[in-house]
Amino acid sequence: MNGKVWLVGAGPGDPDLITVKGMAALHAAQAVVYDRLVNPALLAEAPQDCTLYDVGKEANNHPIPQPQINQILIDCARRGLRVVRLKGGDPFVFGRGSEEAQALREAGIDCEVIPGITSAIGGLAAAGIPVTHRDHASGFHVVTGHLRNGNAPQEWHKLAALSGTLVVLMGMSHLAEICHALIAGGKAPHTPAAVVMHASTPQQQVISAPLAQLAAVSAAAKFHAPALIVVGEVVLLREILAFAGSK
Repeated sequence: MNGKVWLVGAGPGDPDLITVKGMAALHAAQAVVYDRLVNPALLAEAPQDCTLYDVGKEANNHPIPQPQINQILIDCARRGLRVVRLKGGDPFVFGRGSEEAQALREAGIDCEVIPGITSAIGGLAAAGIPVTHRDHASGFHVVTGHLRNGNAPQEWHKLAALSGTLVVLMGMSHLAEICHALIAGGKAPHTPAAVVMHASTPQQQVISAPLAQLAAVSAAAKFHAPALIVVGEVVLLREILAFAGSK
């Protein structure tokens, strides 16, 4: 008899931000297949006899291809195991969780998604930056800066024309290009912007600058992935709301 796979969102970095339901699934797991950005403290919550599978990826370095990850999940479930696929943020927000769920469905494996706090919201909140505010942004847009090979690039000129807050995940390796493209698309060079590195963890660091200067300031500060890029008037609120972020 097949087991079951739970696709669990681990949250933006702070291990305490996993959901109660996600933690319960982790405590009952017989196999955990986890990503690079998962806090190691969460792995310690798995039972001692649980098998851990490190399938972490980073930009331009995918030691375990996605089809192989899918197969690990399928094979573990076919052995009758309770499998937790532990993913940073939320499984369905640029986490390939939907691709894994599709593969499991096609293989006839039972699967349940346990949502997590996406870094696009929780990571910014930890830095004292809200994604919306009645005086500054009535909406927000979340995009990835790292598209699948062969896909058309992001239409930054269209994103530049949108009102509200723009959040870019997995965009640090292209930060200078993104800022240039947004300005070329009509976004004002003085638009407030920020980068949040290691969001919601003790290593969290934040820099803010006008959009035209963000890449240079980030490079000078030696910021790198994992980090969030945020563009919009809400960045101005950090000076007031930083006290409400991570402690």
